[in-house]
Amino acid sequence: MVWKYGNPVQIEFGVDSFNKLSELIGSRRYALVTYGEPFFDELAGRLTEAAGAPVLVIRDVAPNPDYRLLAKQTGRFAELERQPDVIVALGGGSVIDSAKVFAAAGGDFGKIRTFLESQKGGEQLSAIPIIAVPTTAGTGSEVTCWGTVWDEVNGKKYSLARPTLYPTHAVVDPRLMLGKPLLLTISTGLDALSHALESLWNVNNNPVSANHAVSAARNILDVLPKLAKDLGNIELRSRMAMAALFAGLAFSNTKTAIAHSLSYPITLRHGVQHGIACSFSLPMVLRSVEGVGGICEDSLKQIFGADLMRGADDLEDFLGRLGISSNPAAYKIDRQEWRLLIADSLQGERGRNFLGSGERLIEASQMLRLPTARTA
Repeated sequence: MVWKYGNPVQIEFGVDSFNKLSELIGSRRYALVTYGEPFFDELAGRLTEAAGAPVLVIRDVAPNPDYRLLAKQTGRFAELERQPDVIVALGGGSVIDSAKVFAAAGGDFGKIRTFLESQKGGEQLSAIPIIAVPTTAGTGSEVTCWGTVWDEVNGKKYSLARPTLYPTHAVVDPRLMLGKPLLLTISTGLDALSHALESLWNVNNNPVSANHAVSAARNILDVLPKLAKDLGNIELRSRMAMAALFAGLAFSNTKTAIAHSLSYPITLRHGVQHGIACSFSLPMVLRSVEGVGGICEDSLKQIFGADLMRGADDLEDFLGRLGISSNPAAYKIDRQEWRLLIADSLQGERGRNFLGSGERLIEASQMLRLPTARTA
């Protein structure tokens, strides 16, 4: 068996590791990308006191970073006398993904749009270093070299993927995750679970990514229900942050697969939060990969036990205890749309990463009780 694994991100993990951020910035001119909320204003104030004022602050990041807003925000970088030496991304996945766009754009969003739509012009993109400071346990973007970009007007989603977009450092401080609300905690935690499992039923899996994925999934399955009942528990937050980080390290080398491919149109058309959209189909996918063998099945059995069909039932129960339905009907998706979504998702880039059988996936989908399409 021939395989490879690599990840260049320097990780600083632990409670109060945020205090090391000013040291990592040093004397460099930095831009801060974050959210415009009191919690983040307080963190920005602490950072300014320790590292000096940023040359630019982007604080109007929105969920699912979209062409229009990203173009306006990139224009603010263009107004600087010179580009920053480093970008600090302080927030969730949308913040870190946005920072990657700004790092590659160098003040010109047109270059990003050209590259995303044509995969040409990569040599024209910039590579401003990024320090990623995640404040949720789920994104994994702090240890990957891609970011999700949405073109909502045209109903499209792109992945900005460049080896130069790995953050130089990831500062993972579980204290920053305290106080996050229940739904956000569950959604981001399930996103991390999806990252872990998606890296296993993946044509790019390898022994190192699989070890990270097994550790991540087992911990999430154990910790997330406990954390949902005790949101202020720093020990549980730390375990969840570690699991999400390991899931990120797993899919940083494999990318995601079929569940994520399914999720993007569900988010665009039905407004389902990403972490939910990419995780409610996991039991169905697990049922479809029984018998595939190799690293995938061996690893899944370490997580769910020898009987993967029973494991899929247990996973469905796990989601149910968190208030998440595994039935597409709960998200107003009828049988005809679900069938079309599966067919389309298998053709997409992430769908082609899926090492399972499309026929088995469709067979597993037929076990779901779905309404028929409404007629006019």
